Amino acid sequence: MNQVEPFSTTHAEGVTAGPVRRPTNFSKDAVGSIHDDARAQELGFRGGTVAGNIHFEQYPPLLIQVLGEDWLRNGSLSLYFLNATTDGEPVQAFVGPAEPRPEGGLRARVWMETPEGVRVNEGTASVGPPDEHSELRQRLASVKPATDLRIFKPTKVGDTVRDIPSRQDSGKTSPRVERITEPMDCYVDPAIMGGLVAAPSAAIDALRAVELPMFTVDGPYVGMFGAIELQFLNGPVFVDYDYLADGKVLALSESPKTEAAWFESFIRPASGGAPVARLLLLTRLLKGSSPLWS
Repeated sequence: MNQVEPFSTTHAEGVTAGPVRRPTNFSKDAVGSIHDDARAQELGFRGGTVAGNIHFEQYPPLLIQVLGEDWLRNGSLSLYFLNATTDGEPVQAFVGPAEPRPEGGLRARVWMETPEGVRVNEGTASVGPPDEHSELRQRLASVKPATDLRIFKPTKVGDTVRDIPSRQDSGKTSPRVERITEPMDCYVDPAIMGGLVAAPSAAIDALRAVELPMFTVDGPYVGMFGAIELQFLNGPVFVDYDYLADGKVLALSESPKTEAAWFESFIRPASGGAPVARLLLLTRLLKGSSPLWS
């Protein structure tokens, strides 16, 4: 396990802080991606970046402590990414005090920082009914439509896909769990919750099964996560389990350096039943990586 010290928390002025961890850039061998040192530096980054879904994995023990044991069943984590980190850089996750929500359940502010105080991500976490006023739901509501898309030009708001097979096999996920920043027993013991619980990065990957069939783009390009929200509806998500995924493009936007797309997806058991989890994701494609912007 990638454990420098056992999990412990500190408390000050209602804020719960986890230990400092050094997340691994698991995709550093993906040549040409934002996780590749050489390519990332060409695009103006300090080095290959740690994926945002890896940063998710520092939060669950904190959220269970602050929001309660049901977080894996009907909780959410909604993060907007501010500054990328590189392989092994130290970061610390924080959760503010839990506050009651009008619709029931609890919500708390969350954020992650480097030891120097640089904010890596920020957002909200909740437990209870699906949070329609999360960090990303509020940001999505203020998105301005794009006026000049080149990489995403073939993609349209409202594009949908349905019944996309999705499965995360333990043969793929177990090596990551062995080096995860915050291990949890339910990731390795199926007896706890009725199956091997997917760590957040694997749960997010299961919900991303819609991406390739849903998006039409003009490549080549380099992409990166801009924001991710994982909402458990009837969780947890399991590995070695067959799901079907549905997805929809919600918005297309742009910035001086990126083209961006927001999409939502749901997964449900392939054998039938209600949705287990949903994802709201902002993906950014770097203009500097595309010949369409050269």
